[in-house]
Amino acid sequence: MKNYRIIPMSIFGIGILALDQITKFLVVKFMDYGESIPIIQNFLSITSHRNSGAAWGMLQGKMWLFYIITVFVIIMLVYFYKKEATDDLLLQISLTMLIAGALGNFIDRVLFQEVVDMIDTMIFSYDFPIFNVADSSLTIGVILMLFQFFTERGEQSEN
Repeated sequence: MKNYRIIPMSIFGIGILALDQITKFLVVKFMDYGESIPIIQNFLSITSHRNSGAAWGMLQGKMWLFYIITVFVIIMLVYFYKKEATDDLLLQISLTMLIAGALGNFIDRVLFQEVVDMIDTMIFSYDFPIFNVADSSLTIGVILMLFQFFTERGEQSEN
């Protein structure tokens, strides 16, 4: 019997999506654009920022492109979940994180034509681009997927 863990993964994905949307709502509601609240001095701040492009502000104002790409990516991720993630918990978690992250930023783009970002970090004196919970979910999902891919590939080569 195939085990897709639909209910737990749905709850997990909805939780990520809810956390993303709640944090964005709180930043928009209670902070002025550009306002920054230090959390850990010279390392982490909450900064109210908007991005009408992709990562690092690329492709500013190309919303139609983001709509098409996001819908296509989400369809492909759901298909990949159904086709490849049977009985593979780590792959299911990573795909759920990718779907939730993509949906979180997609909601912003559809409703506001920009994405709300707020996590502002300084890493080894590099001011990393401001990001949000959805971006974090996407990044962690990719890392988990790569980890799963390389560990599975290593196991297959040992056999």
